[in-house]
Amino acid sequence: MKFKSIEELKKEGFIGFVSINELWRDASCISKEKGVYLVLYVNDGMPIFLEKGCGGLFKGKNPNVSLRELRENWVVDTPVIYIGKAGGKTSLATLYRRLSQYLKFGQGENVGHWGGRYIWQIENAGDLLICWKPVEDPEEMERELIQSFKKEYSGKRPFANLRD
Repeated sequence: MKFKSIEELKKEGFIGFVSINELWRDASCISKEKGVYLVLYVNDGMPIFLEKGCGGLFKGKNPNVSLRELRENWVVDTPVIYIGKAGGKTSLATLYRRLSQYLKFGQGENVGHWGGRYIWQIENAGDLLICWKPVEDPEEMERELIQSFKKEYSGKRPFANLRD
């Protein structure tokens, strides 16, 4: 799989491509089935990072990391900054439910979505795009997408993916 452009992602069957700001207003367009999703940064260059992002606490833990860590994790030449999943063998979560949690976390709420928290330290995180793809086995697809990304980007994971 290629991660260089929105056109390539659309060819791979991803849909949506809706800004976080739009989803904060109305998330009803998100699929109500299990699948994988991507968070996309479509501007040129590295974003401006914030010392304190808009993410909520998770189990009392501060989600923010140093600006240095954010800069070190940034991957150039790709819009894909996070790969996530919804549902699986032991989870009945849908894309709508999982992304709703993620979006609430980005509005400062204390919800169970710690993964991908680096994006909330990007200035104007609401301008980021989210796309998704319903799939039968989201766990396997997420694993494959991250491994494919790492092959394409010299072993680096997407910016906000902290583990494989």
